[in-house]
Amino acid sequence: MSPRRPSPDRAPNQIDVARAAGVSAQTVSRVLSGHPNVRPETARRVHAAIESLGYRIHAAAASLASGRTRILGMILVSNDRYSSAALGAGVESAAAANGYTVTTAAVADHASTSAFLEAFDRLERQGAEGIILNVPVELDSPAMGARTQRTPTIRSELASMQPDAPLIVDQHAIGRLAVEHLLDLGHRTVWHVGGDEYWIEGRHRREAWEQVLGERGIVPPPVIPGEWTPESGYRAGRTIAAIPDATAVFAASDEMAFGLIRALHEAGRRVPEDISVVSVDDIALAAYASPALTTVRQPFEDMGRAAALRLISHIEESDADEAVPDLHPELIIRSSTAPPRGQ
Repeated sequence: MSPRRPSPDRAPNQIDVARAAGVSAQTVSRVLSGHPNVRPETARRVHAAIESLGYRIHAAAASLASGRTRILGMILVSNDRYSSAALGAGVESAAAANGYTVTTAAVADHASTSAFLEAFDRLERQGAEGIILNVPVELDSPAMGARTQRTPTIRSELASMQPDAPLIVDQHAIGRLAVEHLLDLGHRTVWHVGGDEYWIEGRHRREAWEQVLGERGIVPPPVIPGEWTPESGYRAGRTIAAIPDATAVFAASDEMAFGLIRALHEAGRRVPEDISVVSVDDIALAAYASPALTTVRQPFEDMGRAAALRLISHIEESDADEAVPDLHPELIIRSSTAPPRGQ
């Protein structure tokens, strides 16, 4: 049976939520304040009723009643990359499921340390109980370390709260999957359009490319630098199109691969007949590129959810962190890769 909704001339209140969830108004209040003595199943029913009724928590009142804000902060780089949006959606989803809201602060790409610190301080002033960093800043730097001592902080790409933790998705494994796929098809070498090495992901993918080629006795050709954008991929594609013996390229992101393929097409180099292209991310457009893009999938929304769950677990001193699954990259083979001509 659907919950009985309040009359359309007023907003739902806690009593309406209590009726829909089959609990007392006091239990609803305990759930909203993060009281520890509430069974998980009861809390789930209350949150389901809140969502169904469209109940909106008055954040200031909740904070006064509980001494908590239930706000997570997130610092991100101001850009239009799909990965940032998808990761943010995962953070929002996990936060909402656990009774938290998310507030964000954006910094410019390649921002100074002082810009990161100012964004961190701004989120603290807004009441963030914990902060997720979707930016390449070191947690154990002296200035950041003082802040992370007072406010729980996690970098979105790390597998735990520790500054020296491994990445939540192994970026070396991503590079290895991509390069081995091309070599196993019979290509003699693989060119690499690198990601911005300001980001650890770009560095790790390049390192894996170099390592795999070295294991096969191949001297890596020069890296062609990129900046994650289609424009930088297009510039790299013009360079590669002028290399007669280039037959395979590993682009560090799907968005660069789109620009790369466009430049190859304009130069009369066919994909995959003349040059195979594999990339990273598996964003929504990858399957609809022409040709459809072979890529290594990263579960961005799961990464965001995992980061939020780890942070909430730390804030609440719970064991929820144990339920966060391991996240593994997956090679998705489509139409942009094939054996070199003559094989």
